Amino acid sequence: MHKRKILLLWILFALPATAKPPVFEIEIRNHLFEPSELIVPANTKIKLIVYNRDKTPEEFESYELNREKVIMGTRKAVVFIGPLKPGNYPFFGEFNPKTAQGTIVAR
Repeated sequence: MHKRKILLLWILFALPATAKPPVFEIEIRNHLFEPSELIVPANTKIKLIVYNRDKTPEEFESYELNREKVIMGTRKAVVFIGPLKPGNYPFFGEFNPKTAQGTIVAR
């Protein structure tokens, strides 16, 4: 009986740790991020999938998010972000910074 209680407690405490973060997606197309503004829940860790639809590589970079990830042409990359406080978090493409710009808005 004692082992069952321990197992039950372990399961109850392990469940929140195994919950999967919500998934959001953006694309790089013609050296632009689409959408350029992505609204995500505040105070929640998220999984961001970045699809590079261009043939050339691009880098997802954000000083505010402390993230940078090179995505080769016609590939995708996964970036985990957060939990974020409510606010705006700009990001850009390192290889095309004049056109590849966007913002993650945590609400």
